[in-house]
Parts: sequence; structure tokens; C-alpha cells
Amino acid sequence: MNPREKQDAEFDKIAEAMIRRIERAVSTFDPDELEVELSGDVLNLTTGSGQKIVINRHRAARQIWMAALRRAWHFDPDTSGQLWKTGDAELVTQLEQVLSTLFSRTVKLSMGGS
Repeated sequence: MNPREKQDAEFDKIAEAMIRRIERAVSTFDPDELEVELSGDVLNLTTGSGQKIVINRHRAARQIWMAALRRAWHFDPDTSGQLWKTGDAELVTQLEQVLSTLFSRTVKLSMGGS
């Protein structure tokens, strides 16, 4: 395996682990409130009112991307792969803020380990 393939495999492992952690955390919502669908590299969240949140890994950039509320964020992993940040925003915290806005209540996700 060449160095690029090794880096891609390492990225895929940590990105998939994070996306699956998010999937497990949001799967606790009532399906009428939030529909959760993981297809390949893309996690689609759709609220009961039709609002969408899309979270996906982007191997070429080695980032997890999230789009919601007419905005997009590109998160880079820390060395452990547990924290994904862009500027001063962190992926899980930003997702909680988006969900809180969409549901008009405070949302705190229970994020288990990878």
C-alpha cells in the first residue's frame, strides 16, 4: 500500500467512525421528528418539517462536510479523530446548534465512543 492509500484508509476509518457515532446519537429522535438515513459516505437527516442536514466525508479534502440552514462547514480531524473542527466551530456542537434551531429547543447529543 502506497503512502497515499494508507492515508486515505486512515482517514476513511476515523471519518466513518465519527459519522456512525453521529448516526447513533441522532437515531434516538422520534422518526416523525427526524428521519435518519446513512447511504455510503452520506448521512442525511430530514426533520418532520422537511428541513435537511447533510453530513458526509470528503476524502480528497480529508474533511467531514456538513450542510444545513443554507450554510456549509468543512471540519478537519484532530490527531485522535475524535474532534472535528473548522475555525472555532466543532462538528458535534455545530450539529447540536443546528438541531436546536430547527426544533426550537436545546438539543444535546449523547455521543458514545467510536
